[in-house]
Amino acid sequence: MSGSGTPQWASGLLPTDTTEDVRARRADVAVLPIGSFEQHGAFLPLVTDTVIAGTIAAEIAAAHPVLHLPPVTVSCSHEHAAWPGTVSISATTLYAVVRDIADSLHRSGITSLILVNGHGGNYVLRNVVQESASSSGLRMALFPGSGDWAAARTRAGLETSSHSDMHAGEVETSILLHAHPDVVRPGYETADHLADDRRHLLTLGMPGYTESGVIGRPSLASADKGKELLASLVDSFGEYLSLLSRGEAR
Repeated sequence: MSGSGTPQWASGLLPTDTTEDVRARRADVAVLPIGSFEQHGAFLPLVTDTVIAGTIAAEIAAAHPVLHLPPVTVSCSHEHAAWPGTVSISATTLYAVVRDIADSLHRSGITSLILVNGHGGNYVLRNVVQESASSSGLRMALFPGSGDWAAARTRAGLETSSHSDMHAGEVETSILLHAHPDVVRPGYETADHLADDRRHLLTLGMPGYTESGVIGRPSLASADKGKELLASLVDSFGEYLSLLSRGEAR
């Protein structure tokens, strides 16, 4: 625990800027981390996606002139509903929350919003960003994209394919081992489970393909891999910032 009583893992995830700090930075691009509250096996916390999205956003804010927003912590985790602790909101609600935040930012002078998504089940975020392209309001982007993750996986030397490494696997465990090792519990070393044929995932949910809640190979995770994953994503973000700053997202 830190001196303020805040858990170590939470340090840096919640921005502590004052309104004067924001005024002085004069950022016109905001980053909104969006996580989830869902099972991640027996060794990672329910807040895993929120911590990862918040960590990526914090790293971005340390390297680029953006407005760092606090995370959305509950999202669309219906495929994980069979496990205790998982909480979801509807896609309609998530859509409305993001749109309301975007509208508020636009009124305050922010011109662009980049959604830093930590949960693959938030499919509706693609629609929010897609619709913003034809809107007269705030421009949006969704980060990281598949290409950003591919580059990060290559740079970090990950051994599991992106398809196989679906949930609580090599990527997520590596990032937490690097950035917040205090939240990773013993057991990831022996929790590997692959389920590459998931053609009916939306119908059956995760229980149709895993008993533990894991789909991936967390045993291959390491803090070094997590460090390189984050560094690569921060580098990739520069292209998004440049694109929106030049006004070419239209």
